[in-house]
Amino acid sequence: MKTSPLICLLAALALALAACGGGDDGADAAPTATQPATTAAPPPPATTTAAPAPPPPKRPIIGIGEQNAPMFSDRRFARLGVKHARLVVPYDAPRRRIERELAASWIDAARRTGVEPFITFGHSRETPKKLPSVGQFRAAFAAFRRLFPDIRVYAPWNEVNHNSQPTFKAPRRAAQYYNAMKAQCPTCLVLAGDVLDQRGMVRYLKTYQRHLKGEPAIWGLHNYSDTNRFRSDGLRDMLANVKGEVWLTETGGLVQFGRNFPRDERRAARATAYAIKQARDNQRVGRIYLYNWTGTDRKARFDAGLIAPDGTARPAFDVLRKALEDK
Repeated sequence: MKTSPLICLLAALALALAACGGGDDGADAAPTATQPATTAAPPPPATTTAAPAPPPPKRPIIGIGEQNAPMFSDRRFARLGVKHARLVVPYDAPRRRIERELAASWIDAARRTGVEPFITFGHSRETPKKLPSVGQFRAAFAAFRRLFPDIRVYAPWNEVNHNSQPTFKAPRRAAQYYNAMKAQCPTCLVLAGDVLDQRGMVRYLKTYQRHLKGEPAIWGLHNYSDTNRFRSDGLRDMLANVKGEVWLTETGGLVQFGRNFPRDERRAARATAYAIKQARDNQRVGRIYLYNWTGTDRKARFDAGLIAPDGTARPAFDVLRKALEDK
């Protein structure tokens, strides 16, 4: 079957955006021979044994970050039983047809498979250096919610402290996006931060926190550096400087990333195992989203896919499968 040019374009754009959540009834007692029939005997003491409470879900919840909707139709994904997935969407997606279609395709596929969408906004693809005003961000979020009113888990901006984002030198504005989102949807679960574990993270966080209204219950962290260097510096610094729960909203084993991480699928598998262990070892980590499902070819600068471009499962996929079976 021939693939339409539009579908190809949609898939390519999606991949480019990311990577720069009774009782029993009692019976009356019958009258006895020594008791008048008109007098009801008191009911016997209850002997009902309450059904055992279901065990709490395994902490942390493991989800997957992925920009491409076909993940949801992959039988391997279905067999994993993953019910949480994250998507990065340009903040101005409601204004641009192709972005709306990409988001709708992904969200519809998640709904059909019973997966909870976690939406994080990021820079515009048309004007990536533009820092929207608080009013523009508020209007864009309201438009997105009109399109997808059932979504309840959000982060205002992806990797706010990374130089690919217009929020890089604007922690005050990033905090204002959180305030606006929280005020506009008080019943939504809104994460603060969503920072990358790089140099200057704590300094950025301190400025960001000064401009927040209220104390966030949940913070987001991308700890690629921790995960792939087999350390805990970024997570430790995050936990020391924020209150509440922390979600590792984007992390994973790097198959390749520039010159620092030459191509190595086995190293990526070890890093994936380390990321999951690190999350499970810390009681304040509520979720971890591994990025990502679909890998790229050898020419790409960044690749952290669990599945190779030719469709074969990489060693990191087996690490994830075994971790999910260990409940």
